[in-house]
Amino acid sequence: MIDTGNTAWIITATALVLFMTLPGLALFYGGLVRKKNVLSVLMQCISVACLASVLWLVIGYSLAFGDGNQWIGDTSKMFLSGVGRDTLSGDIPETVFFAFQMTFAVITPALIVGAYVERIKFSAVLLFSGLWLLIVYAPVTHWIWAGNGWLFQAGLLDFAGGLVVHLTAGSSALVLAAMLGPRSTFPLQVDPPHNPAMVMIGASMLWVGWFGFNAGSALAADGNAGMAMVVTHISAATASLVWMLMDWSRFGKPTLIGLVTGTIAGLASITPASGSVGPIGALIIGASAGIICYLFVNIVKNNLKIDDSLDVFAVHGIGGLLGIILVAFLVDANIGGAGYADGINAISQLMIQLKGTVAVLVLSVVATIVITYVVKLTVGLRVDDSSEVEGLDISSHGETNG
Repeated sequence: MIDTGNTAWIITATALVLFMTLPGLALFYGGLVRKKNVLSVLMQCISVACLASVLWLVIGYSLAFGDGNQWIGDTSKMFLSGVGRDTLSGDIPETVFFAFQMTFAVITPALIVGAYVERIKFSAVLLFSGLWLLIVYAPVTHWIWAGNGWLFQAGLLDFAGGLVVHLTAGSSALVLAAMLGPRSTFPLQVDPPHNPAMVMIGASMLWVGWFGFNAGSALAADGNAGMAMVVTHISAATASLVWMLMDWSRFGKPTLIGLVTGTIAGLASITPASGSVGPIGALIIGASAGIICYLFVNIVKNNLKIDDSLDVFAVHGIGGLLGIILVAFLVDANIGGAGYADGINAISQLMIQLKGTVAVLVLSVVATIVITYVVKLTVGLRVDDSSEVEGLDISSHGETNG
């Protein structure tokens, strides 16, 4: 029978997760770019959200959660076929489960926006995002979250999307940024964010929305949701402080941009572990995220020379990967975790986590290369040089931000 308490909570969580993208992520990314490109970033985020929502209804949900086989769902749930007002998924309406999962499908391709801002064609954004959602996101979701998915059956721990959301988006962002090429001024001149206050507001909205993201993934209003909420907050706060201190030590001053970037790193890193670890695990994950993601920002830009403009790979890709690995050790009940499944220990769980990581990385990288080539050969990838100099607000959308 329907559980009205669980249903009310997942409806609330659905609104919170959508709030992460609109307007949270849009403001966070919009504040980080130059003033002449802020509207283009907002346009990209909301357009991707709309496109992903429609595709999720048409075929995406069915590919992710249709019966199918261990690799991909079937087409039985296209357009929510067979799903009515009284159809349940567990003890909540399936329409609510559909909507909750739709908000995840919205934010994941929107995360990739941060890698290609200020130089990509708007048509390329739409085509890439649509193809990527169906070719990468939907199959990985089925592998890990559908009951008959091969990684679900293997016992992979990914409570709210370390692989499904953050590693897919982060690794694909790095590949696309490399294939797209850097902004014309990179790396000699990278202008500072035009509006740090907007960045902080967007990050704060993401933080609040993340309670729906992680605690909502319990799919119930219970103790698991409560602990997921607690560890999410602790990890975010810890990573924020660590990132701020590293910036302070390196540059002599603590920065608002640095602190809130640490916030997102802490949130991304706790995501896969939020249903499995306790407060001690959250402190460890948050501190690790603040250090390791910080270091990878410099590695990507200074060593790899890739213009992943808003650090999607370093924050989300590495953050999600970090949580996926650490949960194998921090799920231990002796330190407040949920405990291992029967016959599983830290090493065997780590092997499962690594197997899933390699599979998701291979699909994400190979598929992104193919999709990017398709986009390049059809609508093209980059705006011309004069449009980039003028700014995408005017050149692509004919609007200005005053």
